[in-house]
Amino acid sequence: MKVLSNKIENRQALLTIELEAAEVEQSLQKSYQRLVKKTDIPGFRQGKAPRAVLERHIGKENLLEDALDYLLPRVCADVIEQQKLEIIARPDIKVTKTAPVVFEATVPLTPTVKLADYYRIKMKPKPVKLKKEDVSTVIGQLRRQSATWEPVERAVENKDLVILDVESSVEDKPFIGEKGAQYQVLSDSSFPAPGFTEQLLGMKSDQEKEFKLKLTESYPESGMAGKEASFKVKVLEVKEKRLPPLDDSFAKRVGPGLETMDSLREQISADLKKRGEEKAGVDFEERVVEALVDQSELEYPPVLVGMELDQIVNQHRERLGATARSPEEYMERLKVAPQEELRERYRPIAIQRVTGSLVLDKVTEAEKIEVGDPEIDAEIERMTQNAGNRKDEQKKILNSPETRGSIKDLLVTRKTIQRLVDIAKGSGKKKKSKKEAK
Repeated sequence: MKVLSNKIENRQALLTIELEAAEVEQSLQKSYQRLVKKTDIPGFRQGKAPRAVLERHIGKENLLEDALDYLLPRVCADVIEQQKLEIIARPDIKVTKTAPVVFEATVPLTPTVKLADYYRIKMKPKPVKLKKEDVSTVIGQLRRQSATWEPVERAVENKDLVILDVESSVEDKPFIGEKGAQYQVLSDSSFPAPGFTEQLLGMKSDQEKEFKLKLTESYPESGMAGKEASFKVKVLEVKEKRLPPLDDSFAKRVGPGLETMDSLREQISADLKKRGEEKAGVDFEERVVEALVDQSELEYPPVLVGMELDQIVNQHRERLGATARSPEEYMERLKVAPQEELRERYRPIAIQRVTGSLVLDKVTEAEKIEVGDPEIDAEIERMTQNAGNRKDEQKKILNSPETRGSIKDLLVTRKTIQRLVDIAKGSGKKKKSKKEAK
C-alpha cells in the first residue's frame, strides 16, 4: 500500500491510500472462499463453483465490494498505527478508485485542549427573586388539579368531558365501536379523525348525530390511511370541570400539616424559593463552564458533535412517543420536526455539551480530582433510599461494574464543576505544586 497524502484539519487526519494489486487479489480470494460456501449456484455443489462462475453469478463488483469491506479497515488500522495517530472514533472510509484501488479515510483524532487560567474567572450567582404572582400561579395549578367533573344541562363546549356511544366504519368494515366512552373535547385534537371534536360541539344529552370524516394520510393502522370513516354518535352526558373554592378546607386537601390558606402559601413560597435557588445554582455552573470554554483553545473532530446530536435527537423522539396520545399523533409530531431540522436546532446544544465535557476533563486532570469506592457506595445508597422492598434489587443492578463506572464519571464531573464554582466565587484556593509546597 502507498499513503498518497496525509493532512490534518479540524483534528481529523485525511488519508489517501492506494492498495497494491497483490493485497487486493489476496482479499478477493478470501472473499471468494467465504462466499462460495454459502451461495447456491445451479449446476455446482455448494462451495465447489470456480471463482469465475461465482463472479458471473453475484457480479464481479459485488465480490470486490465484499473483499474491500474486509480489507480496508485493516489497512486503515495499519496506517494509523504506523503513523502513530491517536484516534477517538472509527474512521470514515470511502473508495474513490477501483483500478488501482484508492480510498480516502477520514480519521477522527483525539481533541486538543489548552485551558485558560480558570483561577482568573470570577463571578457571582444571580440572586433569587420571588414574586407574589408566582405563588398565585402554583395555587391556581393545584386548584385545577383538584377540580371535579360535574354534569351540566347545556350543549357541548370546548374542554368539556363528554360521555357518548360511538359506532363507526371504514368502507363497511367496523372501525370504532364503544359504549359510554369518555371523550374530552379539545380544539387541537385530531383523534380519532380530524374534525371529530368540531362535530360534537353544540350537541346536547340524548342527541344523536351521523357524519363522515377523512382519516389522515399518516393514520397508523394498515389500510386505513386517507380513507373516509362514517360515524354515528349519541351524547349521553355532558360534564364541565368545576374548581374548588380557595378556603382552608382546600389547603388541608393539598397536603398533610397544612391547616390554612396562609400555611399553604408559606409552604409554596418556601418550595419555590428552594427550586429557584437550585435553578440559579445550575445556571451559575453553566455560566462558569461556558466562561472557561470561551477563554480556552479547543480543537476537536466534528464526529463528536455528530454523536452527541444522535443522542439528543433520539431522546427528543422518545419524549414525543411518551407524551403522544395516540400513534397517529406521534407520527404527526414527527412530521412537524423532521430529523434534519432537529439536528440543526439542537446543534448549538450538542456543541455546548462537547466543549464543556472537554474542558471539564482537563480541569479534572489538572486538579487531580478523584472519586473512591466509599463515595460511589454513598451515591448508590442515596439513589435507592426510596426504593422500598426493591432496594436490594436496585442496589445489585447499580453495583455492576459498568454502572459503578458511570456513577463514578458522574461524581467526578460534579466534583470538578463544584471546584470551578468555588474558584469563581473566590472560595477555592489554588493547589500548590510539589515545588511550591517545598
